[in-house]
Amino acid sequence: MKENLLWVEKYRPQKIEDCVLPQKLKKTFTEFVKNSDIPNIILAGPAGTGKTTIARALCNELGLDCLLVNASEESGIDTLRNKIKQFASSMSLDMEKKYKVVILDEADYLNAQSTQPALRGFIEEFSGNCRFILTCNFKNRIIEPLHSRCTVIDFNEVKINDPKLASLFMKRLQFILKDQGIEFNNQAVANLIMKHAPDWRRVINECQRYSSSGSLSPEIVTTGENEIKDLVKYLKDRDFRQMRAWAAANSDIDSSVVFRRIYDSAYDILESQSIPPAILILADYQYKAAFVSDRELNMVACLTELMSSAKWK
Repeated sequence: MKENLLWVEKYRPQKIEDCVLPQKLKKTFTEFVKNSDIPNIILAGPAGTGKTTIARALCNELGLDCLLVNASEESGIDTLRNKIKQFASSMSLDMEKKYKVVILDEADYLNAQSTQPALRGFIEEFSGNCRFILTCNFKNRIIEPLHSRCTVIDFNEVKINDPKLASLFMKRLQFILKDQGIEFNNQAVANLIMKHAPDWRRVINECQRYSSSGSLSPEIVTTGENEIKDLVKYLKDRDFRQMRAWAAANSDIDSSVVFRRIYDSAYDILESQSIPPAILILADYQYKAAFVSDRELNMVACLTELMSSAKWK
């Protein structure tokens, strides 16, 4: 094996063309590069789908100076007043560059009552020499005045079951594994993608973790289907204790993935009369997930409501 670096950083795409995205999204970003100009942007969607990578690739391809701020770690208004204002108010050393770029990663962590309104003012104040790219998991946590000043691009188009994207990422993982000198089985790679897509960052991180011994085999990588089958059994048996234990053991799985798998399996696991109300329950808790601080509790509440109200096959 090679040097001990995080693969997700070592193999991060530097160009838009190398990013794994639906063609419609890729075309949008390619046009920005072609026109040598980018607007203020909000990139919204699930974790690991490439939002930050895209923001950095845009700056890289256009040769723009950029400042990356992780708002989940620096969410206070002092970050705006100090670090961001200092960067945005100064001109680039290269006079041929028209503007700088501030990338605010996880901007939905910024305080909606103080920091986000101040950011709106910064966008207007420094419009002559600075652009802002905001990434967020939940665009409804970004205030409307910021929406109206930015082009909003939705990464929810990156679907969990898109075979074309899965195939492209399969090739990406195969390249990484070969470059790292890892012995691997294609089924193991496919299992990782099926389990964690479209969270490409987690797919790569899990691939590196499972490959620590120098090989990657199907025996050590499951698709997660057995875990979902176990959950359905607990729901059907109305076994709250086991269901809650399952939720705790799988708290690292995004609840939206769990909800989606239940939704996709609805006709196989639910009586027909229970499917419409079950979908409404899933949609309700999916929406609530954008606001709650305890994701595990929200998932358990959803599963409890499904368990008590649905008729299972």
